[in-house]
Amino acid sequence: MKEKNEEIINYTYIVRCADGTYYTGWTNHLEERVKTHNEGRGAKYTKSRRPVELVYYETFSSQAEAMSREWHIKHMSRREKEDLIRRKSIFQT
Repeated sequence: MKEKNEEIINYTYIVRCADGTYYTGWTNHLEERVKTHNEGRGAKYTKSRRPVELVYYETFSSQAEAMSREWHIKHMSRREKEDLIRRKSIFQT
């Protein structure tokens, strides 16, 4: 259980599905959510496209921000999503 002063982190994330497609979602328990997708209990879209691999995430202090970012990413083209993923990995090395 979270203490009152402990901040909840909200994530917007992208997973790459086994068929090469991308799924974007939001959660406040990133590792658990990816596990749930891989167990077939996540989104209907990922259920038949397992396993999934986490390829990108961003953190936000509020659920509203994470959901808004999810909406924006879902409206990106595949190329824009791949550029986003590639840029993030450049900064992490």
